[in-house]
Amino acid sequence: MPRQSDRTGLRRRLAELRGPEVPARPLDARALAALAANPGCDRRALLDGAGVDKAELARALGAPSDAGQSQFAFMRGNAFEARVKADGGAELLRLTHERLGGGPEPVPGLARVPDLSAAGPQGRAARTALALREAVAEGGWTLLDHPMLALDVAGSPAFLEPDAVVVAPDGSWAVVEIKSFPMIDGAADPTKVGAAARQSAVYVLALQEVAARLDPAPRVRERVLLVCPKDFSNLPAGAAVDVRKQLAVTRRQLSRLTRVEDIAGALPEGTAFDTELPADELTAAVEAVPAVYAPECLSACELAFHCRSRARGAGAVTALGRTVRGELGGLTTVADVLAAAHGEAGDPADPAVAALRRAQELREEALAGAVAASGAGPGWEV
Repeated sequence: MPRQSDRTGLRRRLAELRGPEVPARPLDARALAALAANPGCDRRALLDGAGVDKAELARALGAPSDAGQSQFAFMRGNAFEARVKADGGAELLRLTHERLGGGPEPVPGLARVPDLSAAGPQGRAARTALALREAVAEGGWTLLDHPMLALDVAGSPAFLEPDAVVVAPDGSWAVVEIKSFPMIDGAADPTKVGAAARQSAVYVLALQEVAARLDPAPRVRERVLLVCPKDFSNLPAGAAVDVRKQLAVTRRQLSRLTRVEDIAGALPEGTAFDTELPADELTAAVEAVPAVYAPECLSACELAFHCRSRARGAGAVTALGRTVRGELGGLTTVADVLAAAHGEAGDPADPAVAALRRAQELREEALAGAVAASGAGPGWEV
């Protein structure tokens, strides 16, 4: 366990990286979920750990991000969430019982919906913890609308606000995530469901910390309720999503954030991410931290355009996607891949090299066959 003096020193160092008088941008569930989606990126881990505003940083680098929800999607999502929670959350509780169980079927109008208002995030988190304890003691169905949860991240609290938490008569707690993308014939876009699962896992982790302080500790469900519009209507449909895998990844990534001090310690003296710095100094500071770009970053990280440009400029195969990168083994650039395919480099015993050369042979055979079939003369080019 880090000593208090170590934590103070780390906070001071991270403040220096942000720049003088620059407040830390708090981590939220989306940021923590994105960290879990790309656990190998030191750049994101350090910038998020230091509380750097990556959107402002991207603008200063000349690569502003268009990541984020459109105003129309935001309004549509709010309208759908209001419908799901109408009438004291009767429909939401029905879906929770239908998909997750938890005791007798909820009776409309009898569920408790406690007031969670309080001063500041710390006050709201304390009020949420009290409401959860009261719900377990009283039994029955309880809906916590936009509770506030605190999660320890590298020694500092991150305040998180799930759409809802439901306490069932059996005392179990369940996270509810409400999204505006459709669920067609009982299934939704796997990519969007995966992103929702990673975000929900962060909430489950925070809820487990609250439960661990009670004796006996209530059961926090590791299956969350995902609520989406049914087909092309505005009617809600629910699905239980198992987030155990996402929980394990998130725990590992959060423990990795304790290495932020090591990442910061490897930077050149005087490195800072203050957006008031000249562009060349700021670019050098960002490039001093290793990044692992993947196309998925475009929907999850404000620095994605900058990192994509650098990855393409370096010919990095990561720009082609994690699946391709995984298949290519030790071949890390497009130039390496082409040289291996043409027999100019690479170990023939390497399965990736052998597969590339075989693919090149098949390509040449196919092109030769196309030339023969066309009856083209010697000057015909592919």
